[in-house]
Amino acid sequence: MELHDLKPIPGSVKKAKRKGQGLGSGNGKTAGRGHKGQKSRSGGTKGPGFEGGQMRLTMRLPKRGFHNKFAVVYDLVNVGSLTRFDEGAEVGPEELKAAGLMRRNASFLKVLGEGSLDKALTVKAHAFSQSAKEKIETAGGKVEVI
Repeated sequence: MELHDLKPIPGSVKKAKRKGQGLGSGNGKTAGRGHKGQKSRSGGTKGPGFEGGQMRLTMRLPKRGFHNKFAVVYDLVNVGSLTRFDEGAEVGPEELKAAGLMRRNASFLKVLGEGSLDKALTVKAHAFSQSAKEKIETAGGKVEVI
């Protein structure tokens, strides 16, 4: 079998229904939209959350606090979980994502000092807590800020 021999399964591909192609087509004139009214017009639907002109729920509920859209959100990893890596390994965000210790869509990494470390590792992260830095360096490893 070659690429040019591939075909879809019979019946799996249907032609698109052509709307408004005359009265004899069974889908002409109003093209299945009925007569008049908001839904018959092009662009004639309101977005999600629209409540018929009533003040929508998201606007009726009280808003509290402040959300900083420029805030940097770190994915946190403890020093104790770095023991799974081999002695002398270079550990960065990619290695942690591969090991399942960091979310795949996370942008920034911070290493915290919970747990103990007995291997010399080179740890690369965007931020370190003071205790994490001390534990990595006392184990003979290096700390690199990305």
